Amino acid sequence: MAGAILMMAPVFMCLLVFAALSEGASKNDPVPVVIWHGMGDSCCNPLSMGSIKDMIEKSVPAVYVRSLMIGNNILEDTENGFLLNVNTQIKMACDIIANDTKLQNGYNAIGFSQGGQFLRAVAQKCPTPSMHNLISVGGQHQGVYGLPHCPGKSVTLCDYVRKLLNYGAYIPWIQDSIVQAEYWHDPMNEDEYRNASVFLADINQERTINQTYKTNLQKLNKFVMVMFSEDTMVQPKESEWFGFYKPGQAKELYTLQESDLYTKDKLGLQAMDKAGKLVFLSSPSDHLRISEEWFQENIIPYFNSTAL
Repeated sequence: MAGAILMMAPVFMCLLVFAALSEGASKNDPVPVVIWHGMGDSCCNPLSMGSIKDMIEKSVPAVYVRSLMIGNNILEDTENGFLLNVNTQIKMACDIIANDTKLQNGYNAIGFSQGGQFLRAVAQKCPTPSMHNLISVGGQHQGVYGLPHCPGKSVTLCDYVRKLLNYGAYIPWIQDSIVQAEYWHDPMNEDEYRNASVFLADINQERTINQTYKTNLQKLNKFVMVMFSEDTMVQPKESEWFGFYKPGQAKELYTLQESDLYTKDKLGLQAMDKAGKLVFLSSPSDHLRISEEWFQENIIPYFNSTAL
């Protein structure tokens, strides 16, 4: 009897493997999509990420869409967008993606506002499973120098964050616990930003060159960046295309192509640009005020490929 059980063990293991694989994505399915929301939002708000998820599902038949919840519920997810260390959030997101069997063959990613730079960090730090296209909708890739107004219903929490940023964005305990401080970029004090920023300065190779970050980002098929031409939320809006204020003042700007990040190719963006992997889109609207028509015309095509 014992011998018969032992003989059946390999067959049983094969059945388990087959069952696990059958629950994952088929190579004939559309490439799955991962969404990461912005500040003051949550994974599942029916008026924002919920509607985006529905739109993608209707536009790309049979696509699997995973909207990231960072926390145990929607309230935690919203609060964590203000108060949970970004590097902790990135680790949580990487674990969610790695443990989702439907994403095992790769996925496309779309991040809204701060979710854009957070998903870029995922691409740089967690190459398995592979991210195919990264779409950053209003992401602040060179950070922000201002928080002019607050989105949605999170005004009280947002005002608290603004006060702490004004108090001292680079104070260690603020850097460790206030999300927006971790991508706060002070052009009046570039050295302090470079040395104290626990998130943005790291993923932008400001202190040292992490070759793994550079190698992993260049694995993307396309890196699409959407800037809002009438943006009143992000200062400066050019950060959505990797532009920023020139050091020592907050009026004159430089472009990605004029930056050290590009000219020294610290992150591989110059190589990606020359290979046609960088896409710069402009939406004629305020921050995240995208029409369904614009989204269908400009974003959905990056989700329509069935090639895994």
